[in-house]
Amino acid sequence: MTSGQVDANETVSLRVWIGFLAMCVGMFMAILDIQIVASSLTNIGGALHIGQDQLSWIQTSYLIAEIVAIPLTGWLTRAVSLRVLFFAATLGFTLASLGCAASTSEALLIGARIVQGFCGGMLIPAVFTSVFTLFPERRQLLATTIAGSFAMIAPTIGPALGGYMTERWSWHWIFLINLPPGIIVCLTVLAFVSTGRPHWHLLRDIDYATIIAAALFLGGLELLLKEGPGHDWHGPLVTPLLVLCPLLGAAAIALCLTRKRPFVDLRRFRDRDFSLGCALSFVLGAGLYGSTYLMALFLGLVRRHSPLEIGMIMAVTGAAQLLTAPGAAFAETRVNAKWLAAAGFALFGAGLFANGFTTARTDFDGLFWPQVFRGVSLLVCLLPATRLALDHWPADDLAEASAMFNLMRNLGGAIGLALIDTILERRTPGHFTDLTTLLAAGNRETARLVGLPLAEFHNVPLGPIDPVMKAIAKPLVERAALSQSFNEAWLMLGAFFVFALFLIPFIRNDEATRTGTIPWEPDVPEAS
Repeated sequence: MTSGQVDANETVSLRVWIGFLAMCVGMFMAILDIQIVASSLTNIGGALHIGQDQLSWIQTSYLIAEIVAIPLTGWLTRAVSLRVLFFAATLGFTLASLGCAASTSEALLIGARIVQGFCGGMLIPAVFTSVFTLFPERRQLLATTIAGSFAMIAPTIGPALGGYMTERWSWHWIFLINLPPGIIVCLTVLAFVSTGRPHWHLLRDIDYATIIAAALFLGGLELLLKEGPGHDWHGPLVTPLLVLCPLLGAAAIALCLTRKRPFVDLRRFRDRDFSLGCALSFVLGAGLYGSTYLMALFLGLVRRHSPLEIGMIMAVTGAAQLLTAPGAAFAETRVNAKWLAAAGFALFGAGLFANGFTTARTDFDGLFWPQVFRGVSLLVCLLPATRLALDHWPADDLAEASAMFNLMRNLGGAIGLALIDTILERRTPGHFTDLTTLLAAGNRETARLVGLPLAEFHNVPLGPIDPVMKAIAKPLVERAALSQSFNEAWLMLGAFFVFALFLIPFIRNDEATRTGTIPWEPDVPEAS
């Protein structure tokens, strides 16, 4: 029996189960840390003096770091062993959490979030790798179910837990909460997990040049998408990025295509079903992370809710996802994947479009059903899209193909957040001007929309406005203008899902694609 393999007849010891459960807790922390921050974004921004247009960096920096980490996980597992990798990643994640809590500026927080995301990005795939290295085949379904349960519960409780800790103590505790379990996981993994010997020489084969080029390209692209529209695509920061980003992107692509063992094997995109499946993953990431970000900001900036109230309202999506997960898993094995994916993306898109018609007075009742639609449809999107993209890959190629599929979801989330920030920053001033003009003209419907008393508005131009009324009206108009920008951002995300629906019919999904036969032979590194 080779290293890393488990005898099918081997009995799983209590020691193995303890180590595996500790790894699941580590993965739980990594997933929780995306959601737990959401309900406290506006609170963190106020404490660290982070502008509204910069808040998304708290999430984006984490996602981009995960994108770089995910393809490295398989290589590092072979090089240093699963035990050492998980210990080091958990330790790094825990120390970075302490760094986040101790941050006194935006730059320090973003730096700590990058380290946190890089380490956390390795924990999630490492857990599912451990299912196949720690357990015999007859126990793998149970282990996968346990890991999946941890992964499902984290986003359900994350917003409410983060809101409670921020309101009860301070925002620092949403990061400090990682310290006790992080230390316990580190010690437990060292004591109870043992999977093969490290092969340190493989560290020399990691494509460091491509990693650096890809990381600089992704960071530069994100910065360009955020800063470019606000500076009319020129200036001391934007102009160099317009030159450097294409060069770095081209360099990263060229290196991926020419290296014997590339950081990411882009030749996999020759497979049409895989490419289309990755496009679906990209769209799902934009909708998943974008909707969480938009909901948290709307409730904080427009509705002025406390972090706990934000978390309780946002828990609807996670609860709907958790309650309907068994039904989604049942349907995934019995319904044609293309039809199921189409239903999922249509329902998720409907939840986004439904949010695109809110007002500054929309609250829990108006936000309930759109959240339910998105929660119910998430797994109905993810499970069939995963099958359509990955089901036809040979076993030796599946791990790397799965990593690329998952990093596309994070990439979609990062770019989606940048586009949302652009809409909120660029469109809100114009909406404010339009609303002010309509109010000065005495427009009664606009007054109703903004929330002003209707007695003074009869669709005729107003005379001089009383200073007191002007002082009352201004914040109401600002919130109404911001609400209209939020609506445009929701509709933009919804349009992504309409695009996804047009892609699904082009996936073949015939019997030939389910036999393990593919139309080309990729040049991929062999597992050691």
